[in-house]
Amino acid sequence: MKTLHKFCLLALGVTALTACDSVDYSNVTIYTADHILTQDPDQSDVEAVAVQDGVILATGSELRLARKYKGAVFDTQFEGKTIVPGLIDPHVHMTLGSMFYALDFVPPWDMAHPTGIVKGLPDRADFLARIAELETQAPDGPLILFGYHNLVQGDLTRQDLDNITTDRPLYIWHFSGHDFYLNSAAIKASKLEPSLAEKFHGVGLDADGELNGRIYEDAALALFASIGPTLMSPTNLARGYNGYEKIFARGGITTVAEMGYGIFGRPLEDNVIKNFYGDDDSYRLYLVPEKRAFDKEFGEDAPAKILDMTGENRRAKVLPQVKFFTDAAFYSQTMRLMEPGYIGGQSKGTSGLWVTEPEDLANDLRPYWEAGLDIHIHSNGDAAQTSTLNALDTLKSEGSEPEQRLVLEHAGLMRPEHIADAGRLGAGISAASHYVFYMGEDYKSAIGERVKYISPLRSSIEAGIPVTLHSDAPLAPPMPLVAAGVHMTRATRQGGVSTPSEALTAEQALRAITLDAAWSLGLEDEIGSIEAGKKADFTILGENPLDLTGDKWPGIDIWGVVLGGDLHPLKTD
Repeated sequence: MKTLHKFCLLALGVTALTACDSVDYSNVTIYTADHILTQDPDQSDVEAVAVQDGVILATGSELRLARKYKGAVFDTQFEGKTIVPGLIDPHVHMTLGSMFYALDFVPPWDMAHPTGIVKGLPDRADFLARIAELETQAPDGPLILFGYHNLVQGDLTRQDLDNITTDRPLYIWHFSGHDFYLNSAAIKASKLEPSLAEKFHGVGLDADGELNGRIYEDAALALFASIGPTLMSPTNLARGYNGYEKIFARGGITTVAEMGYGIFGRPLEDNVIKNFYGDDDSYRLYLVPEKRAFDKEFGEDAPAKILDMTGENRRAKVLPQVKFFTDAAFYSQTMRLMEPGYIGGQSKGTSGLWVTEPEDLANDLRPYWEAGLDIHIHSNGDAAQTSTLNALDTLKSEGSEPEQRLVLEHAGLMRPEHIADAGRLGAGISAASHYVFYMGEDYKSAIGERVKYISPLRSSIEAGIPVTLHSDAPLAPPMPLVAAGVHMTRATRQGGVSTPSEALTAEQALRAITLDAAWSLGLEDEIGSIEAGKKADFTILGENPLDLTGDKWPGIDIWGVVLGGDLHPLKTD
């Protein structure tokens, strides 16, 4: 222990420095640690940080802070540990996650679940056998299982599921969250007919024009009358939400953003937050409204309504931002691609789907842009990046430069010309942290050598683009250190390396899950670094991540977090 501590502090590690001073600093706590990584370029690694009423007062040497805040409490319990800014996951889905985490998983690879790691089932026979096993164990009623991926587990047809059961509705939820696969009983229970294909693109038909069991993208909304009561029952939502929070805690997360507020209906989502998110939780929850949901509810008044909500006193704060979609999903091979489109997989011979047609995108964005709202836009395929960046270019060319930002969400495939355009236009990237690891090799069968364009984050940072990482939980576990470590190694789940030239440095990786994550949410003046005036949000690590290679980051011990000055040690289950 350092000399100052030997002289001033009790062996237990916490006491008050006594001195005569005209100002009472007894409510100030000064935290010390082996390393404090601030993300402040002026003071990158300091000895101590002073906190008062949940706000950072100052950082610096122990001696300087002791002299400045006489009578302050020194807390030395983090000696031997490293303090970093509170880790941020800027793109999650709370209600969707509450549904997923209440279900049994049949995943293609190992996945974190509130109950522990669920082993992957990459073999088709094992996958189908596990579905059959769970079907025999489940109580009566519809059975919904999550995690299937066709590129790993093979094609899945209505007949495959009918071979398991015709006695009950069976729904398999694709890993992407955008697709469902139904047996005949589920098709009947959901009252689906082939004519649904006249209304939605996402309806699978066989050679005879009959439903083949696959229902995806917007067509999946037709299922919720039948599966909604199961997915959204109070018991299921409570189990799933509480499990979600356990994973947040294990990941050392202090801030998350719901990137799609309103998709399942604001009354339901507000009720979920009211019932399960509380002041004693160890993370902050922000909400980003989803454009289509708010358009449906408020029409032309939607931009103004979002701005009104940002001023309301809410447990979970609505941000002055909006979420758009350019194209569809990365995992289900429905993101929009440039020629030659998909060369394999369930979308072979197609180019994927637009959610917003390119000729409509700028017009759809304009009222929100002119209202001053930051824009997050789900933009996955390389054709989608062209459309999104063209729309941004159009908006910026129309007049005075607005101050708000546009962030490409997921940014699954980014070609060099897209990186150059995004840098020129001042866009940011919030990258899905798991595309490289899960699909860096498997996607070769669907898009070939274009896998080299998956999440080129090093090139993006070098082009001056703010880059953050998100889990899109529940699609991947919200564990920022795991995500950042993968992008330092570019490791794939099979043990290979995908485009190693795009590997991040340790400093870039840490910034991506702290300060740049805060930037993506417009919160960089409040969180993301350890600087005077910001919230006292810290994640406490057992090691200094900057001393470790990326393959070691997933194994870093997490003590817990400090949120607004309140300590939340990780609970052992």
